[in-house]
Amino acid sequence: MKIVLVGMPGSGKSTFGKNLARTLNFAFVDLDHQIEIGESMQIKEIFEKKGEGRFRELETNYLNKILNQVEGFVLSTGGGTPCFNDNMNIINKLGVSVYLDVSLETILHRLTRDHANQRPMFSGLDAGEIILKLKDLLASREGYYHQAKIKLSGDDPSTELLMAKLINFLEVES
Repeated sequence: MKIVLVGMPGSGKSTFGKNLARTLNFAFVDLDHQIEIGESMQIKEIFEKKGEGRFRELETNYLNKILNQVEGFVLSTGGGTPCFNDNMNIINKLGVSVYLDVSLETILHRLTRDHANQRPMFSGLDAGEIILKLKDLLASREGYYHQAKIKLSGDDPSTELLMAKLINFLEVES
């Protein structure tokens, strides 16, 4: 099984994904980290030197490469991954997508606590500007996120809740 976590930046995809992978005894894969390793460059540098368009191409290439692996894993995607190049359809075709639906207030708290300036799209913004950017992003991305096969809502989703939803999903699918 390939579980693919989608959601806004700061929704907890990496943290939750690591915990879920540990619970399932699966490998954890972070898409952005794989891009950084493969390109020998940080995401921020790719945006600065090659632009967002090239980054989105790389993102789709790495996503396909990872999803076409045979073994099961938990994959954390970037917040924009599902919204470009038919990626959400690819994710749903090759994996079980899970949308982590977390409140914007919680995301803002996490981003400001974890140094938002390390994320290219929030660099140099204050808290008010970040929340406006988050609202705009959510409005443009929510339609993609809602295509996920499973939705976990709340500011601190549990692996137990997802496990129950996964079991239910798999029973319905078979």
